[in-house]
Amino acid sequence: MSDRSALGKVVRAGVGRRRAQTVVMALTTMLAVVAAVLGTGLIVASRGPFDRAFAAHRGAHLTARFDGSRVTRAQVAATARVPGLIASAGPYPLLTALVHWRDDPESAPLTVVGRPSAGGPVGVVDLAQGRWVAGPGEVVVNGTGVPFEVGDRVTFTDAPGRPSLRVVGLTRSAGPDLFVTPDRLAALTPPGTAPDLQMLYRFAHAGTDAAMARNRAAIGAAVPHGAMTEADSYLTLKKDAERTAGTFVPFIVAFAVLALCMSVLTIAVVVSGSVGAATRRIGVLKAVGFTPAQVVRAYVAQALIPATVGTVLGMLLGNALAVPVLRDQGTVYGTGSTTLAGWVDVAVPVAALVVVAVTALVPALRAGRLRAVEALAVGRTRRPGRGRGIQWLMARLPVPRPVSLGLAATAARPAPSATMPAAVVLAAVGVTFGAGLALSLDRIQHGLNRDTPGDVAVGNIAAPSEPAGPGETPGAGRSKTADPADVAAAIRAQPGTRRFFGTYETTASLAGLAGETTVIAYTGDSAWGSYQLVTGRWFHGAGEAVVPSGFLSTTGTRLGDTVTLVSDGHRATVRLVGEVLSPREVGMLMLTDASSLPPTSDKFVTFAVQLKPGTDRAAYVGRLNAALAPIGGSAMPQGGGVSATIIAMDTLAGTFTFLLIAVAGLGVFNTVVLDTRDRVHALGVLKAVGMSPRQTIIMVLTGVGAIGLCAGAIGVPGGMALHTWVLPVMGRAAGTRIPSADLAVYDLRLVLPLLFGGLVIALAGALIPAGWAARARTATALRAE
Repeated sequence: MSDRSALGKVVRAGVGRRRAQTVVMALTTMLAVVAAVLGTGLIVASRGPFDRAFAAHRGAHLTARFDGSRVTRAQVAATARVPGLIASAGPYPLLTALVHWRDDPESAPLTVVGRPSAGGPVGVVDLAQGRWVAGPGEVVVNGTGVPFEVGDRVTFTDAPGRPSLRVVGLTRSAGPDLFVTPDRLAALTPPGTAPDLQMLYRFAHAGTDAAMARNRAAIGAAVPHGAMTEADSYLTLKKDAERTAGTFVPFIVAFAVLALCMSVLTIAVVVSGSVGAATRRIGVLKAVGFTPAQVVRAYVAQALIPATVGTVLGMLLGNALAVPVLRDQGTVYGTGSTTLAGWVDVAVPVAALVVVAVTALVPALRAGRLRAVEALAVGRTRRPGRGRGIQWLMARLPVPRPVSLGLAATAARPAPSATMPAAVVLAAVGVTFGAGLALSLDRIQHGLNRDTPGDVAVGNIAAPSEPAGPGETPGAGRSKTADPADVAAAIRAQPGTRRFFGTYETTASLAGLAGETTVIAYTGDSAWGSYQLVTGRWFHGAGEAVVPSGFLSTTGTRLGDTVTLVSDGHRATVRLVGEVLSPREVGMLMLTDASSLPPTSDKFVTFAVQLKPGTDRAAYVGRLNAALAPIGGSAMPQGGGVSATIIAMDTLAGTFTFLLIAVAGLGVFNTVVLDTRDRVHALGVLKAVGMSPRQTIIMVLTGVGAIGLCAGAIGVPGGMALHTWVLPVMGRAAGTRIPSADLAVYDLRLVLPLLFGGLVIALAGALIPAGWAARARTATALRAE
């Protein structure tokens, strides 16, 4: 028989004989590869997400809207010949229509575009769900800003015949709200009016604001004066997207790095343990004539065979899971779904198999250099004094004998006992970090929702109730505007009203600084509906204001300073008394009492109403709308809701936490299997002198449980430290500080279960092999290796 044939038989026999270890190695490698694929994919996708998505979808550098009553379709199409253009798409008919959906009592003005397809040379529409419109009764909705789902129906309340269309697809983009076929858009257009026209442009030079200003001017000069009513630069979207992405990169990268570390560690632990446990078998092979090199090749091959199977399965599963995971990441970054980079599918399996080969090679080389007699003695003869002192100390503990034996066995075997905790520690870090992140995000979401306080929102401008007249924008019918004082009186007279206050927005300049600041002015007692405070207090009256963190950092001010607002020639000085949680307007926002500002008559006032306990909100809104109908104004239920971004982040955290737990559990399982088989002779002796199966299980689980407790004690503080570092970094990227109350989520009720999380992971992984050890017959154990 040739050496190659004999070596092949050894490899096949080893793989077939150790079925449990082979299956565990394949499963462990599979989950580790899945975690590596997702972790690497997320890290790669976190590098310039806007630029990659913009290039993949051939995004428009400039999106222009033209007044359909001032310019013809041919004139708009001719703008595609402007010098400097490299591609264009359109013109697409466009209008603003009043749309009603689900049970919402009011219609909302939304932008509708007629496009024949989602593709094109510029501005490919990314469909997150469903498909593109195929007929006049269908619509695709931009799910970024409106709460639609596939299958919903939307009604165009100001269109001829009030048509109702079925939602067949959702997009995730910063474009129009709705897409229909061009024929359907023509049918939605009110008689006697012409829809506006939209063009999408890509330019050879578009990297700076100055270049985009020149491009905008060139397009505007190609059509009659005043015909181009809007021209949006992609640079504005890019800045917002990069700020959003920068907010969440620390969180995503933290989980991805944990997954990669867990992958490498677990593969190394499982493979090295499997090869190391075969040392005596290696001695047998050397005794019958195999050379050290042949032995090393045989055991590296025995590790690579199941690892290769696990790698292939892991790549298939990882690519399948990457689709929803990267879609969630795209939702978080606001860039739409992305695909897994092609090189990841090459680099990850190669790296996994290299890790397997290297970690198998080290113990195989070490065993291959042993003399045959030394290798055969492994597991049969204990080194003099090894663990005797620890066993003596454990035997003196006031605990049942199986417990002391389990603790002694763990302490006497430091090498295997040191590798298993590392996997459990990483899992405990991930679970702790994920739990804290979910709780903090929930609190942050609740804090952000405080910008829409109360149970009911009331405006002093009613929705358009009459069709647009000649020369008016389609969908912009005549509205009724009520005196805010009359609306306030109607609210006050309604049964069920507990309290309310009004707000309106205006802009003002800051003395000594360029640019404008958005100011939200409050009328009435607003303390009950204040924004969440980071530090300081809410304003108490005229002359005081609160601002977000971004305002303080941009202006170089701090609490206690005074700033001067300039608006329409009037000046007002306010003192900053509080810092609030708000990422709006990149932080350039101020909230103050209306009496701090000069009076203005041109304002849209929104009232936040809190109802008395037990009041039926729907009935209240109905009664209030009936009372407001004669004077103008409208009421609707107020609800903060949960953003799609927060849901996507929670989903990502849950996915990676589950993967970390599963990989750690398999690592524990494999380590306990190897440990119990390595000590099978000693277990046989204990069973021969009277140890029951129940006591055997207790002994095995005690040793593993001790490791799990120690790992939890290390991993939980590590996860808390990671949470304490990542959340403020995310806040700084978003331009705001995080309130300390949103960070302080680790109270005793949460920490205690997390501390026992390592114990649970360890015991779950060890339970099955402990049962195998308990069921082993004494005679079989005494004859085993």
